[in-house]
Amino acid sequence: MNKLHIVSSLMATLLLVAGCSLAPTYEKPDVNAPSAYKETPQQTLDASEAGTWKTAQPSEEMLRGEWWTIFDDATLNDLEKQAQDANQNLKATAARVKEARAINQTARAGLFPTLDAGFGPTREKFSPASQFLPADGNVPAQTLWRAQASVSYEVDLFGRVSNSVQAANADTQQSEALFRSVQLALQADVAQNYFNLRELDAETDVFTRTVQLREQALKLVQKRFTEGDISELDVARAKSELATARSDAMTVQRLRAASEHSLAVLLGKAPAEFSMAANPLKQVTVRVPPGLPSALLERRPDIAAAERAMAAANARIGVAKAAFFPSLTLTGSGGFESATLGDLFKWSSRTFLLGPFAGTALNIPIFDGGRRKGNLANARAVYEEDVANYRQQVLVAFREVEDNLSDLRILEGQTATQDDAVKASVRAAQLSRTQYTEGAVNYLDVIDAERTVLQTQRASVQLQGTQAISTVNLIRALGGGWGDAMPKPVAEPSLAQK
Repeated sequence: MNKLHIVSSLMATLLLVAGCSLAPTYEKPDVNAPSAYKETPQQTLDASEAGTWKTAQPSEEMLRGEWWTIFDDATLNDLEKQAQDANQNLKATAARVKEARAINQTARAGLFPTLDAGFGPTREKFSPASQFLPADGNVPAQTLWRAQASVSYEVDLFGRVSNSVQAANADTQQSEALFRSVQLALQADVAQNYFNLRELDAETDVFTRTVQLREQALKLVQKRFTEGDISELDVARAKSELATARSDAMTVQRLRAASEHSLAVLLGKAPAEFSMAANPLKQVTVRVPPGLPSALLERRPDIAAAERAMAAANARIGVAKAAFFPSLTLTGSGGFESATLGDLFKWSSRTFLLGPFAGTALNIPIFDGGRRKGNLANARAVYEEDVANYRQQVLVAFREVEDNLSDLRILEGQTATQDDAVKASVRAAQLSRTQYTEGAVNYLDVIDAERTVLQTQRASVQLQGTQAISTVNLIRALGGGWGDAMPKPVAEPSLAQK
């Protein structure tokens, strides 16, 4: 009775510690987020936001909405929908989410007992010694029929199973956050490629007008040469400028073709299946409110993924620690057993077994050559790595927002200045052509003036393209849609549809 009492006390103690987690208490590390972005002009900050700290709350799953509709471009809206439905990278990422969910389901199965059933005969022969018979005793072979069910359950001592489930949950959430990150990157890439294509259309438009002007200039020069007013040198120079303009226009056409092919792949199409009509870019005037830096930690899906990886690594420290402590597995079986199939399901044929068929129910680790110690050290090192990766990801996110804020702030003034340069160069070219016709200047002055016009016009178009792409980059850096600036919030499509 004393031994039974000791065993019962030990089992009761083990059951009391079941589910007790050995994982460290998980807390997000401090990242020292600033109270405001450096590159945001102070006068544009909302009075309610300026200098106000907002504690970040997990909201990476918030509905992002169709943020690209703020550009009010029906073509872009259609392209984004096509990419959402057919992009292969997005489909692959959705499949990885399904993989993570399946692994999570496997891990959660450890919280429940396993139940098996079986039926069949067993042919066996016992030795005389096992039956307490003389050595020459004859024990005939026999066939036993069994119909049994068995159950097995690992008691969650020290939280090994629950921590494994927590790690799998965090892995699944990380995979879902990475899906949203890929989705956001795809949306931004489509918008950037689209605006780049339209920028090249605008450059093509500039070259078309330039070639027309050079053709007119060549006719004028040839006429003056025919009349004997100028030498053949001016004619050669005019032909050279015309040919150069045509060649540069072909370069832009080549770049446009490559950009169109890239956009086709983003839409999940072969380049041969996609073409887009020319549509010169107009200046994008959308202004994006960046909000508070602390909100960035909520919005960015890549930051959410890094944080979930950190949580999973923290839970796996608990799994590694639990390996140092005893494990308890409860097993049992019951059913029917008989020498003949006809007697198998009689009440007198019932049988049961409590406890493991082999080994012991309670296993206590004693020596493994340092394997468990190494596993624990590895789990802690992985967690430290994930903490560093998380903090680095936050720093990169802040830098990306600041970069695009500064780009847009500077571009706003630069585009206005470049417009002035375009107007001045056009006026200078008009004056130089007039003076050349009157014989006041030579043709080199006209060439220089026309080259300046082309350069300033191309620079103006490129700045408009850069401004549009920087706006998209800022939205991407902020994690997608934002606040009241979202015109049409919609539910995120289910992963099963990807």
